[in-house]
This record gives sequence, structure tokens and C-alpha cells, in this order.
Amino acid sequence: MSAVTEGATGTQSGPIGRRMKRKEDPRLITGRGNYVDDISLPGMLHMALVRSDVAHARITSIDKSAAEGMEGVHAVITGEDLDVGAPLPMVWIPPGVEVKTPEHWPLARGEVNHVGDPVAAVVGSDKYGVIDAAAQIVVQYEELPAVIDPEKALEDGSPLVHDDLGTNKTHEWALGGGDMDAAMAEADVVVERRIVNHRTAGAAIEPRGCIAEWRGESVTLWTATQIPHLVRLFLAGELGVSEEKIRVIAPEVGGGFGSKLNHYAEEVLACYLSRKLGRPVKWLETRSENLAATTHGRDLIVYCKMGVKRDGTITGLHAKIVADLGAYYQLLTPFIPCFAAFVMSGCYKIPAVQTDIVGVFTNKFATDAVRGAGRPEATHAIEVMIEQAAAELGMDPLELRRKNFIPKEDFPAEVAVGVVYDSGDYHGTLDKLLEHVNLDEFRREQAELREHGVYRGIGFSTYVEICGLAPSRVVGPSGVGIQGGFWESAVVRVHPSGAATVYTGSSPHGQGHETGFAQIVAERLGIEPENVEVMHGDTDTGPFGMGTYGSRTLSVGGEAAGRAAVKVQEKAKKLAAHLLEAAPEDIELADGKYQVRGSPDKGLALADISLAAYVPENIPEGMEPGLEETSFYDPENFVWPFGAHAAIVDVDIDTGKVEVARYVAVDDCGRAINPLLIEGQVHGGIAHAIGQALFEQVVYNDEGQLITGTFVDYALPTAAELPSFETDRTETPSPVNDLGVKGVGEAGTIAATPTMVNAVVDALRPLGVSYMDMPLTPMRVWQAIQEARGAGSGPRATEQGRQTDEHGSGSAGSGPAAPAEGGES
Repeated sequence: MSAVTEGATGTQSGPIGRRMKRKEDPRLITGRGNYVDDISLPGMLHMALVRSDVAHARITSIDKSAAEGMEGVHAVITGEDLDVGAPLPMVWIPPGVEVKTPEHWPLARGEVNHVGDPVAAVVGSDKYGVIDAAAQIVVQYEELPAVIDPEKALEDGSPLVHDDLGTNKTHEWALGGGDMDAAMAEADVVVERRIVNHRTAGAAIEPRGCIAEWRGESVTLWTATQIPHLVRLFLAGELGVSEEKIRVIAPEVGGGFGSKLNHYAEEVLACYLSRKLGRPVKWLETRSENLAATTHGRDLIVYCKMGVKRDGTITGLHAKIVADLGAYYQLLTPFIPCFAAFVMSGCYKIPAVQTDIVGVFTNKFATDAVRGAGRPEATHAIEVMIEQAAAELGMDPLELRRKNFIPKEDFPAEVAVGVVYDSGDYHGTLDKLLEHVNLDEFRREQAELREHGVYRGIGFSTYVEICGLAPSRVVGPSGVGIQGGFWESAVVRVHPSGAATVYTGSSPHGQGHETGFAQIVAERLGIEPENVEVMHGDTDTGPFGMGTYGSRTLSVGGEAAGRAAVKVQEKAKKLAAHLLEAAPEDIELADGKYQVRGSPDKGLALADISLAAYVPENIPEGMEPGLEETSFYDPENFVWPFGAHAAIVDVDIDTGKVEVARYVAVDDCGRAINPLLIEGQVHGGIAHAIGQALFEQVVYNDEGQLITGTFVDYALPTAAELPSFETDRTETPSPVNDLGVKGVGEAGTIAATPTMVNAVVDALRPLGVSYMDMPLTPMRVWQAIQEARGAGSGPRATEQGRQTDEHGSGSAGSGPAAPAEGGES
């Protein structure tokens, strides 16, 4: 079920705002898409990898003789055989901060540091034969102690993941503003919790895969990636090849969620072996490999402290984050937890906010961006703390939120950490949410159901997120320290017939960009979206692009396409003026015609103008033939979507099972280009987050063995576990870009985990459960109920001059209270 605020969009006569079905869907749902696994090249060989089955060990020997002697095997290589020019990249070098960075080679050299660490590669003519050959390679290990718990990893005397670095601490980084000591002194109550945001997998429906074909001096790589242009850039250094001799193609990509926002070892290996053997080389990831050796997300321990006055005014918020980064880095591994700091104020006017982050090496696979990338973790902490504080104060959590919301009239609003929120109406989205959720009626029903043994709860979250990565001056080398720019590019080409092609540097993986971009360009040119083709994902077509992630594609890539189309429109107006014998400033685009203002009968269609541009017998003096323009767009600020979500759950107190009875979401992503695309993204985001809240968790045991290495053990939600989501929206245009748009791809994921946790805690408060960490599996919920019944009381807030209780984190028992300020985690 979906709705939209009455009058939110106004009259939508043009393509923008139209509820248009996705142009790409017919080929995708009829099996005519072209994914990596659909591609077969003449003479193609197949690659399989030997991966470590221990978490931490020295490699004492590798015997590959049996595999090399097998029929159809063309090559077997180890880390000692591999000759590439650079290790895999990590691109965050923050000014003034030392980040301990181990070399991360495509194949392990001398030591393995996590289960799934690649040790050898086998290439052969049969895709099953290379798997059999890989099984014949004998690797001898001298096992070393595994480091699994990030807090224990920071203790003196802990085994080290990397001996040569001398520490398991990767880096320390902080962002804050305001006087925290004064904020806490001013507070009547200080609420403290230890909040665990556990490790998850991206789990895209299509695992990773790639094919490399080397011909002469050049190589083509087909790869399931979100960043084809960046992969080409990195390969140039690794392979020692000039960038123009590398072509990277992202064909159809079956989901990414950040897990394909990376450059992986297998891409390097496929290219290297194709050059070595003179044949195309294909590698496809198994699901078990995907869960073991494709980036994980989250895995933070957040020690959160919120100061509040008795009237509900929040005086300060301090978060100390211990981030488990795994054994190596991917592109942005150590930066991702830091991204949380930029939204640690949430929707609230908090005078002092501080985030301190400690990164930690463990013997696990790397964490990196997974849908939301730091922002779900921040929002989870803030929104859980809001409801915890409300309970301590005996205050309605919605009233606590309203009291501290940044007022609509304050925008653009600078928050304590120094970033500027572009636009917002947080009261408006919450008001809209409550039009769908009658809270008084719910409380009456809740009380009646409890009399019959049914424990129903309601949870809320109100969120803001940072999107539109990003102003290069802020996040680039001299700013936050990411080694690159974050603009986006587009070319708009109008053909002689009046149809158009858009070449974008963005690279979609299921979001519907071919449709949304077509609507933007069609509106700017005065044609229909059906006559606009959007090309993407091929480094040999269109300009260099930065890719798709961080809900940036519409607000940066779409804006670039819109600006290129405006340039085309301006040229078309000049040519139309010449053809109509009018002044250029008198030409307007209305109802699909370039016409003289006030004279609708005197106008030309774009096809008429484009034909004149390509047959240049009658064009203005000095005008170049053709109708094509390029735009590179680097935004001046981020964009800041926001919203309000509510969940109603039923908890079976005998089994601990949580059933989601209802989920309502009101989101504001600025101007709507296509409401259907918005709803699809919100639905997917909510499902992703409910999965984390209730089911999903990547688990390593004390020896570093991955025990959730298949979908038998890593539980994903299905339609049977989810209700039909109820969605609505408001529209608060962003002043940052001409389209007025924000992002929406991660909104549901950012909002839904605290919504779910707050709902379950609300259901169980009568039983003494006052706090729980995710995942809220039946066993964990049941245990929390039993512990609460036995303990009798949950965590206490700190009155000024008093200490928190020993656990400080809830009757579910999620660990000790925060360490003293400045102490070791």
C-alpha cells in the first residue's frame, strides 16, 4: 500500500513526477538481461580459488603438483608467483591521522589472516574441473592465535593480526562540536547504553563475477561492479598498463547494496591470468564465497551517552565507537564508521555532539559499505537512545522528539559538528505518519491484548541521512581525506530524429536509473521518456564517472544529466529562434514545442530542430552542427533526506518469536522524479533493515571460523516474514541542486532497525525488558524475557552525582557500561 501527501507534488503534466513503470524491466523479468554469467567468449577458461580454511596462520608450504597434472588445467599460481605492481587499494588518507594499513595482495603472501583468504588460483578449461583441481592443492599451515573480539583485541597482550604493525588498533578519528563537559553538567539525567550493531552481509541476489579478455596490448573486463571507471583506474596501476588500454564493462548487475562498491582480488587475478595465458578467463563466486569473502557491513560497538533535562531538552550526545574492520581494508573500510559521525545529531537541535572512533583489526573479512554505510549505525544509536531517555524521564518518546526537532524555519541549519542540513520539515513527516497510526487507539488495543497474553508493541524512529556524495572540497584529499573527487558526469546526445541518448558515469544495479534519468532528460528536452535511451556501465562510452553508492545517483548523476540536457535545450532554443526568425530570449519550451512566447501556433518540435542541427544549411553564424552537450557536476553541499517510521510487532513470550504486524513509513527525498521508483527503494530498504533487526548476522566462532557461510545459517527475510508496507511521503525540495532532489535508496535501511528494536522493547517493558541488541531472534528475545523476570530491573540512568549500574545496557545483558572518558575500549 502506498500513498502520497495531498498536494505534495502539484500537477505533474511532464515526465518528472510521473508514476512510470521501469523501462528496463521488460528485458529483466523476461530473462533477456545480460549478466556476467550470461557472457561466454571463444576459448574462455575458468578460474577457481583455493581459500584458507583457518583464520590466522603462516603458510609453510603449498603443493600444487597434483592440480597442475590434472587434465584441462592451464595454470596454478600462488602469491609468490603473482607479479602485479601494487596491492589492492584503500583510498582514505585523512589529514593528520595515522591509519595503520597492511598490504593486501590478491593472493596471500606468507600468511593468511581470515577464513576465505585466497591462497592460490587455478585456471582450466572446465568450470567444474578447476574446482576439483583446487581441491587437490595441499597447503600446510602453522596456525597462529585468532583475534575475534574487537574489544579484547585492544587489550595489552592480545595476539596481533599483523605483527609488523605492532598493534590491533587501526586508527583513531573524531568529529564533534560544542562543549560536552558543560552539556553533561547541565543535564538532569545522563542515559548511557552499550549498543551493538552487529556484522551483516550485503547478500546481493547475484554473487560477484568477472571475465577478463586480453587482446594485444589491451584488456576488457566484464565485472559485476558499482564502480566500473574506478576499477579501470585501479587496474592500470596494478597491471602496469596505461588506463586507455583497459575497458571495464558492468553489464546487468543483480544488486550491490555497497558490497560491489569495491575493487576485489579476483578482478586483478582474472586480468593477470588472461594476459599470461592469452585466453579469456572467467570467475564466478559461489554463495559460500560471497558470505566469506565479499565485504561485510556494520560491526560496531557504540558506547552512547545522552544528557537530558527533566523537561526533555537534550543537552549533549557522546558516542564512542569501537569498529571491527576485519583483517584487511577494502576501498573505504576505515572510513565507513566515521561516516556515522556526520549524522550523529540526527533530526535534533543538540548543542554538543561528539563521536570518537577506534578502528580494530580482527581475523575476519573486511567490513566496508553496506546499504547506508555508517548512517544506519548512527541512526540506530540515536533513535534507540531517544526512546531509552524518554523511558527514564517518563515522557512520551514522540514528545521528546518534537521538543528537540530542528524547526522548519531554521533551515538551512548548521548542526553542532559543523555540517549544514539543506532543508527539512521533521514535524511534518511525523504528523503525516500519525495520520496513518492512531496512537491512542493502539494503546487501548495494546492494553486489552496484554490481558489475553498477547504482547504487542509500537516503535518509532525519525531520521535524517547524508546523501549526494559529495562536495569534493569536503570529502576529497584536503577535506575528509578520500583520495578522489565526487562529481558526476553525463553526455546528452540528440539524434537527427529527435530521440536522445544519455551517457552517464553512474552505474546502476537495480534501482531504475534508466527510467528516472530518461524522465529528467525528456522533461528538459520536451520529448517523451520512451524516446530517451540511457547508457551506463561501460568505460569506453561516455565520460569518466564515479559510480553509484551513497544514494548519490539522482542528486549528483541525475543532476549532471539534467544540466547537460539544459545545455542542449539552450542550444535548441537558439536554433529555433533562428529558424522562426525570433529572438532567442523569446523562445520557450511548452507542451513539447519550442515556440515563440505567447504564440503557441508558431513552434517547432525537437525533431525539427535536431534535423536542422545535423543538416546545417540554415543555422546561426558561429554555431557548431549537432546537438550534444556534456556536464560535470560537483555539488556545493550534501543533500539530507529525512522521514518518520513506525512498526507494530507481536512478541510470543513463550518462544520469543517476533511478528511484524504493521510497518508504516513516511519519507521525504525532495522532489519526486518517479513515485514508483521511490516506493520500490523504500520497500527494499525496509526489508533489508528488518532482516538485520530480526534475522541476519554474520557470525565467527572463537577460532575465527565462519559459521554463517550459507543461506542455511545466514537467515534472510522472505515475504512470509514481512507485512505489506504502508508508505507515504512529503516533499521538501533541496536547494542544493536544480532538480530539488535528495536520495532514497538507503532511507528504509537507515530508519527501520531502531524502529523494530523500539517496538519489541515497547512490547516487553511490562515484563521488565528495557533494552535489547539486535538481532532480535527468538532465542535472544526469549533469553531477555527470562533474564528480566529473574533480574527484576533494567539499566538505570545516571542522576547527577550517581553512577550507572554495573551493566548499563539493559536487562537483555549486552555488556558493560562505557569506559571512562579517554580510556581504552
